[in-house]
Formats: sequence, C-alpha cells, structure tokens
Amino acid sequence: MFWLSLLTALVAACFVSWRVTLYSVNAVLAAFYLGVTLYKLRIILASTGADRQVNVPAEEIAALDRGGLPSYTILVPLFREADVLPDLVNALEGLEYPRERLQILLLLEETDRETIDAAERLELAAPFETLIVPDSYPRTKPKACNVGLAHTTGDFVVIYDAEDRPEPDQLLKTAAAFRRLPDEVVCLQAKLNFYNRDQNLLTRWFTVDYSTWFDLYLPGLGRIDAPIPLGGTSNHFKRRALLEFGGWDPWNVAEDCDLGMRLYKKGYRTRVLNSTTWEEACSSLRYWVRQRSRWIKGYLQTFLVHTRHPWRDARAMGPRRYLDFLVLTGGVSLTVLVNPLYWALALVWVFFRAQAVGAFFPPVIFILAFFCLFVGNFALVYAGMLGCCSRRYYGLVLHALLIPPYWVLMSVAAWKALWQLMTRPHYWEKTRHGLVGMSPAEGGGRQEISPTG
Repeated sequence: MFWLSLLTALVAACFVSWRVTLYSVNAVLAAFYLGVTLYKLRIILASTGADRQVNVPAEEIAALDRGGLPSYTILVPLFREADVLPDLVNALEGLEYPRERLQILLLLEETDRETIDAAERLELAAPFETLIVPDSYPRTKPKACNVGLAHTTGDFVVIYDAEDRPEPDQLLKTAAAFRRLPDEVVCLQAKLNFYNRDQNLLTRWFTVDYSTWFDLYLPGLGRIDAPIPLGGTSNHFKRRALLEFGGWDPWNVAEDCDLGMRLYKKGYRTRVLNSTTWEEACSSLRYWVRQRSRWIKGYLQTFLVHTRHPWRDARAMGPRRYLDFLVLTGGVSLTVLVNPLYWALALVWVFFRAQAVGAFFPPVIFILAFFCLFVGNFALVYAGMLGCCSRRYYGLVLHALLIPPYWVLMSVAAWKALWQLMTRPHYWEKTRHGLVGMSPAEGGGRQEISPTG
C-alpha cells in the first residue's frame, strides 16, 4: 500500500509540474545510486577482517568424535534432472560423514516421471530416500523443501541443488563450527563457486560475480552483523529453527533471501562458512537470463513483503539493520533497473549534445551522477577484481575489468523480472543443468569428465 501510494503521488505531481517532478526524481535517484555504491564499498572493506567468516582447521575436524556427531538431513529438490542425477549421487556419497548419522532426501516432483525413473534405476540404498512431492500450486522449490522438511530427522538440515558438488568435509566443518558458535547462530552459509568457469565468456563473468558476492559481500555482511540474504543452496540450518519458522515461503521465488531476513528479524544469525560448494555456471545466455530474472524477482518480492509494515519490521531488525535490508533487496534491484535509463541519457548527450538532457543535470546532480559513473563504476570493477584475487582466479582479473557488458545483461534480466512480478509473480523459471562436462578434482582443482547432458 505504501509503494502504491508513493506511485500515485508521483503521478499526481507530474500533472502539477512534470519538470519539477523529474528534477526531484533525478536528484533522489542520483543520491540513492551513490548511497548504494558507498554501501557496497563499506561491505567490501568489512570483508577484509580476520573474523569475516567461520574457519574450521583440519586439526579441529580430525579431533571430532565421529560417534557423537549430530544427525544430518540433506534435502535435494529435483525437477527434470534425470541427466545429472548419477553425478549428484556420486558427489553426495563422497561426503565424509558417518552414514548412520545421515538422511538424504531426494525430493521428486509427482509429474516428473523421467527423474523418478532415473532414481529407481539407481536402486539407491540408505541413507538415500526418495520422496514424491504432490503436484499442487505453487510449483516451486521452496514448496518441495517444505514437504521434505516434514520428513526430516536430522539435528541439522542442508539444501543442495542438482548440480552441486560440495567439498567432502563440508558437513564435518559445519558440525564443528556449530559447537563453538553462539546459540543465536542457526545458519551457516557455505560459499558457492563454479567448476566450469572457463567454459565461455558468460561463465567467466558469472564467476567474477559469484566470487565477489560469496567471498566479499556475504562475509562482509556477517562481520558487521547485517542480515544475510542466503544462497539457494548449501545453507546449513539447525532444524529446530526451520520448524519454528515453518520452513520456506512457497510463494517466493527467492525463498533463500526471504528466509535470511525472517531469521534475522527473530534475533537469529547467519555466518559464512569457509567451505565451498561447486556448482555449474549457466553457460547459456537464455537460461542465464531466466535464472537471473527469477532471482531479482524474488528479491523484489522479499522487499515488498518485508515493507508491508515498515515501522514494525524496523523495530524488529533495528533501524540500521533494516536499512541494510532495504539496500540489499530493493536498493540493489533498483540500481540495475535504472542503469539503462542513465546509460541512454549519457549516450544521447555524448552523441547529440541534447540540451534537454543537460537541463535535467544542474551542477549538484551532475556531480553526483559523474561520481557514480566514474568512481562508482571503477569501485565495482575493482570489487570484481578483488573477488577474483580472493579465489586466486588471477586469470579472470581481465574479465573483471571488461565486465560492463555483463551489467547490461543484468539490467535485461531485471526488467524481465519486473514484468513477471506484475504478470506471473510466482512462476518458477527452471534453470537447465548438465550443459558442461567439467567437475572439480580432488583438492579443489578441475578435471574433464564425460558430458552429463
């Protein structure tokens, strides 16, 4: 209601004086854009601290009493993943955790006969279990996870996706970390990165993006005690907290982000675990846009849900942390939406010297816009370079320098997300997996394997 009222007020103001209204909107957007850029820089600076993430040394893992470990449930929502299922099962079988303490639930959609048949052909034994998710609306991953949650038995619960290849000791690291962390920490988010980063230009840019997000932004948010928007996979939960919240919002297509916010509002905390789950970077532009637009749509959904009662939510999170939430969800999404507008204005001004464009950039607004264009963009490129260096992906530093075309693709996805938010808000755009023949070798390296699909 608040945002509808604001939009109505803007339309009414345009009728009174469209020129003054556009001046004002331009000034607000320029100041807002600058604020988001400075916020990102602050988070990156925070990520340099020694306590930015949870580290579990090998000695601590070796000292664990395997017989006294907590029980663990792995939820694996699957839909049209028959091709990658054998590789997934091999990866999960490679986890270094006592089998008698594990429960692995493969969540199979009732209408997905192909994946069900593939699971039956594998003749899986314990700790694997298959669970059929009844066909009902909404047909989303969080709905499947909620069905699985009702059948979990573990003290801890983790989500893995079909293409995931977690580091073998990730569950052991989580169990060790939870033992020494405060009770309020109920979620550990492992880092995500890609095993096919060199497949094409898109996967290289995608890897720069992920390395910056999971190795800089999320650890920085954890260090300043800000709410952390969870990744869609490799988030390890204390099961009691999930049951308390009733699981995930089945209507939100970025259920992970929403759950991270709900955990924080209740006084719980998330930390970043220094362990990596390797995923398949989407190498198809078509499927990348589908995936990215779903994420942005979900972030916008989360923003709208948690601003229905802004004063109540601000009290629950605290004013400063509520501002963190606003910037992380609505703010970042808004910047990629308005980018094309300012790019277009800049091009019109450069090539045509249009006086009408210059008229809307009086000195103060021009200085803000200039700072965002040059200093802000440099800072974001530099952040991508730092993300590559933090992963020791030195070969991708050049791609971080040349990443602006990737931002254009993000804006394309953002406008698609906005359109779907209005027309198909709960539609889950499926990401296709199995487009690559690469997998991590032992020790975090890479090796060629046969194509999976």
